[in-house]
Amino acid sequence: MQTLELYYSITGLYGPVHKYMKIGILSFRPESIPYAEETERLQQEAERMGHTAQIFRSELCQLVYDDKGERVLYEGKPFPKIDLLVPRASILTNVELRLAVVKQFQLMGVPILNNYQAIGRAKNKLRTMQILHSLGIPTPRTVVIKNEAALKGAVEAVGGTPVILKDPFGTFGNGVVIAESLRAAKSVLHSLRKIILVQEYIEESGGRDTRVFVVGDRVVAAMERSAQAEEFRSNMELGGVASAVEISDEYAKIALASTRAIGLDYAGVDIIETKNGPAVLEVNGNPGFKALEEVSGVNVASAIMELAYTTSLRTLSDKRASSSYVMVPDLEAESAISL
Repeated sequence: MQTLELYYSITGLYGPVHKYMKIGILSFRPESIPYAEETERLQQEAERMGHTAQIFRSELCQLVYDDKGERVLYEGKPFPKIDLLVPRASILTNVELRLAVVKQFQLMGVPILNNYQAIGRAKNKLRTMQILHSLGIPTPRTVVIKNEAALKGAVEAVGGTPVILKDPFGTFGNGVVIAESLRAAKSVLHSLRKIILVQEYIEESGGRDTRVFVVGDRVVAAMERSAQAEEFRSNMELGGVASAVEISDEYAKIALASTRAIGLDYAGVDIIETKNGPAVLEVNGNPGFKALEEVSGVNVASAIMELAYTTSLRTLSDKRASSSYVMVPDLEAESAISL
């Protein structure tokens, strides 16, 4: 569908239009670390489509609350006007506090691709499991414990050793450990958080899982990831090998349902094959896609930016239809706090 046709069909508005957007991409990496390749890919694709795209660093944002109202500054100046924000929240600690900047943009009426609530749910493996399991979406057997005294019973409940021990906030394979015995599990327990997920080890998977990439209401690509020898984690950051794969309707249905359940606009859903069928390991709200683009040939960044455009248009239509919509002014501030 052509750009103007898409605009008219979504907004119901006709006549002169602004068919290009000003997109903000919010990186949570510190200044000392270069932007992730995926962040730069999003910028490239947005610009290729004719939009203006700028990458911002979250640590340079300041939230201001005073008698002039509430607003966001960037390096002490009013945050540039944007039509949509795409957070790339690569964070593990102080998640709720550091995501407050995303929440502030939401409160100011800026459309967000993967909003504050959804990112927070996806970052917390325990919260993700609660949501998925309550909706009947298959997950591996898991017991949540808070101390060593509960470890033996938890291991028995998930089928015995070996077991997987997970930090609720780990990512890229960090905070995920296999324990071959109860003694090993006890020694590992002290290196992780006070709350630990004890999960069954899926031996039949052979160190393989499937990353299904969902954008909006469709699966755009998928790849099978295989762990290296002597490694059980298939993450690409740990040397996993990837290959493009055609997934079944069942896998697609599970991936789409998981993404909707967490409330994400786009996601990487990791699915493992068990003797009882597929089960969801994780729903990633800040999914990498470099390897997926390489092995599948699919332009994932373009799909995300197309969703960004339609999301912005729908928000524009909703705002124009609502008499309660009020623009938040860009104002200077005398003081601010950095998050």
